Amino acid sequence: MDAATVRFIDGARLRGALSPSGAVDALHTALLSGLDPEKDSPRTRVELPSGQFLQMPSAFDGAVGTKLLTITPENASRNAPVIQGLYVLFGGPNNEPRAVLDGIELTNLRTSAVSAFGARLLVESDGMRIVVFGTGVQAWEHVRTFDDVFTISEVAVVGRNPEAAASLAARAQRELGLAARAADAGAAAQADVIICCTAAREPLFDSGLVSSNTVVIAVGSHEPSAREVDEALMGRSAVVVESCDSALREAGDVIQAVQLGAMADPPDLITLTDLVTGRRSRREGVPAVFKTTGMPWEDLAVARAVAAADLGQPVRITK
Repeated sequence: MDAATVRFIDGARLRGALSPSGAVDALHTALLSGLDPEKDSPRTRVELPSGQFLQMPSAFDGAVGTKLLTITPENASRNAPVIQGLYVLFGGPNNEPRAVLDGIELTNLRTSAVSAFGARLLVESDGMRIVVFGTGVQAWEHVRTFDDVFTISEVAVVGRNPEAAASLAARAQRELGLAARAADAGAAAQADVIICCTAAREPLFDSGLVSSNTVVIAVGSHEPSAREVDEALMGRSAVVVESCDSALREAGDVIQAVQLGAMADPPDLITLTDLVTGRRSRREGVPAVFKTTGMPWEDLAVARAVAAADLGQPVRITK
């Protein structure tokens, strides 16, 4: 029997292989190469007695991969991760298994990189003031990634738990050297970029606070019944999405704004591809909302960039 050597890339090796700015570049390169997110495979979901099993497959430019995740809410009370998973990367003329990556670290890196990618296409200047809603893993990942990609003048952290918000701000000061503080939702009025990384199902802040030059990034959900920003903001903003199909299927912020009559049906959505290719640009004089849901092609683009760094421990798999 022959055997294929598959590299295992754990979380630490993944982080060492690719910086946040490198992940942003990998996403940009994928779209420049002609990848069409509208043709990407939708995520599949299997309901389990204790949670969900998700699969996110994609293929482009000679690479094939899928992310496999379990979501087990009860794990929070067991001191175990709620989300666990792996990414399996295939490639070459024979579509051979090439690498297995830590799925959670890949997701953490990819999610914040997508947000920074959108911001890089929309934000007019560096020296930005950022307001982050949320105090969990993704809130930290977004602060870390934006610090790697942009010059940040201030970070304000807003959370339901003031102590958690203060702790995240202190970490940003200590580890990144940023001017950071805990704040309330009113900080949105001074923000250049507002990043929403929460499990909220209803709007997080008064959208009347958002100025015409602000970019709002809504990351937290991929369910039609959940949203982080209200319909008034969606209706007066230039709305950017990863793909129209995925947004109309999964983005509650978009879906509910259409249902409530704040956006046209079908809505006028700008895609990342529109911005990258120059087909469209951000409308002047209005806020921009970048609503993400997370797509399989993004995982594949970042996983392929990680694997190209040739890091990982070989695992012998017998065929």
